[in-house]
Amino acid sequence: MSTLAALAFLSISTIFTQAIALADPQTVVPEPQVELINPPPGANDWDCRPTTAHPRPVVLVHGTAEDMATTWRVLSPELKADGYCVFALNYGGAPRAVPPFTTVWGVQDIRSSARELAAFVDAVRSRTGSRQVDIVGHSQGGTMARQYLRFEGGANIANPAENKVYSLVTLGATNHGTTWDGDILVRLRELAAAHGFDNETLDQFLFGVAVSQQTVGSSLLEALNLDGDVDAGVNYTVIASRTDTMVTPPESTFLSSDGRASVNNVWVQDGCPSEQTSHTGLISDARSLYLVNTGLDPTYADSRSAPCGS
Repeated sequence: MSTLAALAFLSISTIFTQAIALADPQTVVPEPQVELINPPPGANDWDCRPTTAHPRPVVLVHGTAEDMATTWRVLSPELKADGYCVFALNYGGAPRAVPPFTTVWGVQDIRSSARELAAFVDAVRSRTGSRQVDIVGHSQGGTMARQYLRFEGGANIANPAENKVYSLVTLGATNHGTTWDGDILVRLRELAAAHGFDNETLDQFLFGVAVSQQTVGSSLLEALNLDGDVDAGVNYTVIASRTDTMVTPPESTFLSSDGRASVNNVWVQDGCPSEQTSHTGLISDARSLYLVNTGLDPTYADSRSAPCGS
């Protein structure tokens, strides 16, 4: 490896390990080990009781290296004002490897994070007296919620009527993985392969376990999608943007129903081709949030027109 290549490799590695701390893929997180401090406005009122109009609590699940307060600062108070019981959590936390040594959320093994979500959903159901919840997940949050449904008790394969989740709404979820739209990643992989490193090891070293698991072809995604994309009895709304440059190609987020579940795959550009919503913009764009609301409650559209543009 040339000196220049080595320096480039070290420099890029340092940048990403500052952004996302390394995590042990075999770590099992005790249940529930979630962070509930500083929720977004409107969330985590444990005395809230669902109404006839909105009979299920909504659980909001952020994405990789995000947190609940920042991700849901727009949607959470909007849902609360509309009469929902809203709950949110931080999950998959790891300490930064460099100052300021704060916690980075959503970077641990997605399997462990799904167990955290399972414990949180059970707590919400118990406190609110609700048999089922609805989940809204952004990016990894949508994929991790599917891991919870499939492998951690969110869906009941033997008896879908006993599912703990009624509907799942995803925003730019990495359901079938992403290529990260990154020539840098491609070049780094080629460079690492030439020196004996495989892709998964490289991804974990550079970006953390959760990012590696969301890359096209990961073993986690292969297992998650092996028996089909969906679980019976769950209603899916899958929201995507054609201008998403984080989940690439953007249509890889879409799910196939296989006749087992209701799936609505929708572009934010449907009916509004001028939309330029980014991956991160999906959590605050007016049209995107309109689609979230209609995914949670189809009657929402009866008295409201779909906005066009943020």
